[in-house]
This record gives sequence, C-alpha cells and structure tokens, in this order.
Amino acid sequence: MKNRLRVLRAELDWSQADLAQRLGVSRQTVNAIETGKYDPSLPLAFSLARTFKRRIEEIFEAEPRQSKRQAADLRFQPGGGGVEVGRRGIIAPLPERE
Repeated sequence: MKNRLRVLRAELDWSQADLAQRLGVSRQTVNAIETGKYDPSLPLAFSLARTFKRRIEEIFEAEPRQSKRQAADLRFQPGGGGVEVGRRGIIAPLPERE
C-alpha cells in the first residue's frame, strides 16, 4: 500500500520518532509503514488520519491488485529453472541443450 507519511512528516518537520511517540508505537513501526513493509491496522490508520488531520484516503492509496496470471508470469522465467502451476497442470521448462 502506498502512503504519504514521509511527505506529511516532512511538512511538519517531524522525525519518525516524533510521529511514533504521538501514535504510541515504535519508530520501527513508523519506518515499516512508510517503506511499505507493513500495512497499518485500521485503528492505527485512523490514528494517523487524526494526527495529520487528513482523511485516510489522503494518506494511503491501495495499489492495484495483480491477477493470478500476472503474478505467475512474474515468477516463471523460461530457461530459469522455475516451474509454473496453471490451469493445464505443471509447466516446466525443458533443460537447455549444450
């Protein structure tokens, strides 16, 4: 999930530790949310919205979901030794000939 936390913090000249203290969470939690490694719980998202006096939608933006096929295409690289499980069963690349 994309977010604007870093920008909003910078506008107020707050550090991650400053924001964490206002929210009652650790600085590491703020960092993980900012970098997209962690999506906040709903109560935490509401706390962030209240803290910045913004709507949740102004802080967070959901990323478009990938279809299962798009995700499989990203994992499967012909000749790379990977396998794909699809509607037609398991597809494995042929070994390269020397």
